Amino acid sequence: MIIAATLSAVAATESRMINLENECCRLKATLLAMKNGRFRNFYLVICEDKSFSMRSCMMIAWFWLLPIMVLAQREPDRVFKKNIKSIKFTRFGDQASYPVIELNGNGMLELHFDDMDADVKYYYFTLELRNADWSTVQMSYFDYVKGFTQQRINTYRMSSAMLSRYTHYTVTLPDRNIMPTKSGNYVLKVFLNGDTSQIAFTRRMLVVDNKFPVATQIQQPFSQQAFRTHHRLLVQVGTKGFDVRYPQQQVRLCVLQNYRWDNALLKVAPTFLKTDLLEFVNEQDMIMPAMREWRWLNLKSFRLLGDRVSKQQNTDSSFSVFVQEEKTRVGQPYFYFNDLNGMFELETVEKINPYWEADYSSVKFTYIPEGGQPFRQDLYILGELTGYGADPASRMVYNTAKRRYEGELQLKQGYYDYVYGLYDPATRRFSTEFTEGNVWETENTYMVLVYFRELGGRYDQLLGFNRVNSTFARPQ
Repeated sequence: MIIAATLSAVAATESRMINLENECCRLKATLLAMKNGRFRNFYLVICEDKSFSMRSCMMIAWFWLLPIMVLAQREPDRVFKKNIKSIKFTRFGDQASYPVIELNGNGMLELHFDDMDADVKYYYFTLELRNADWSTVQMSYFDYVKGFTQQRINTYRMSSAMLSRYTHYTVTLPDRNIMPTKSGNYVLKVFLNGDTSQIAFTRRMLVVDNKFPVATQIQQPFSQQAFRTHHRLLVQVGTKGFDVRYPQQQVRLCVLQNYRWDNALLKVAPTFLKTDLLEFVNEQDMIMPAMREWRWLNLKSFRLLGDRVSKQQNTDSSFSVFVQEEKTRVGQPYFYFNDLNGMFELETVEKINPYWEADYSSVKFTYIPEGGQPFRQDLYILGELTGYGADPASRMVYNTAKRRYEGELQLKQGYYDYVYGLYDPATRRFSTEFTEGNVWETENTYMVLVYFRELGGRYDQLLGFNRVNSTFARPQ
């Protein structure tokens, strides 16, 4: 009896070990597939293999959600409330600018946004200092901001448009109640009722302390593969007066093309180290696809058709705009035209105030892929109008019956730039290589940011800033 019981226990243990080993193998294979982008979300994993135990599901959920939670902490420019539309955060009086101010300077920024619930809410804002990689700094709030921890947005106005009902909010910052005292990356957080857990949206802003002179040139690459399709950047950074003993660790260079963070050049090491001078000229690291001029959409009026609008369907309660069917521009001749480099401006033909007197419309986009065959990756509408792909509505859906992609956005009257891009889940980047193409002659604006961390420092200072244009070769 004892021998039989022992043998039975051993067999049961071996069976459990085999099941555990098989479960671990499935778990490893599943996590690998998720890493390679074969599963779009966690629910597909659970539905496709019901043999997973609760423990495996919890492990998958943990490994799957942990990077997402970390990414959500690091990446701003997100809208968390569906009722928030038409966010514009720019330098004061310039809709086509980026929110950059000098430390202790006189520059001002202005924020505009609409609440489509058309009621009055108590919105507040605050600032949060971040490192060069947008990770949270280990500092007290009052170490980098002078004033209060939050400020209410008191300026708002109900819309007076014909059909659309919304509440428009605006605020000018910084002010004496919230004033940044350190240079670097900041996140503007807007939330409800003084409760930071009820966050409505976030936006990036830059505070520059110009102590590193930055010289930038745009050239044509020497590489035969990139000669006709890319831009090469040559950057020199002066460090006189600073103790830069370990430039590879203390100095960080970031280059933005048309103010986009999704394809920014990061983690570039200096090519040459000279006395009080760093040069970033490595062609392998300092090149970017040039793309083309952005597609445009004129929505300044919902009564007069824009040049890229095929038709409108207006009713007594709504406007609907249909954009002309679009295809790839790869291989097409290049034509220069003045664009907004991916941004949008709120404007109307009627010369009324576009912030609270403009209407909204449902805008429908159509993209026909080569041969009507869907891409292996998801297709998105990119531009400031969608937060460069951050808006879930920017993802287009493939219509199998019509063999084309379709998308819909709710847009306010104005002038919009956009392109189509494919999302790579492995790199978390968008590519326009197969939807727009790349041409060396393209006009782009490049913004160069240089961060510096002192030995033993707790955050990254933004001490270098330069903005140049690839075509006109002049500071912006």
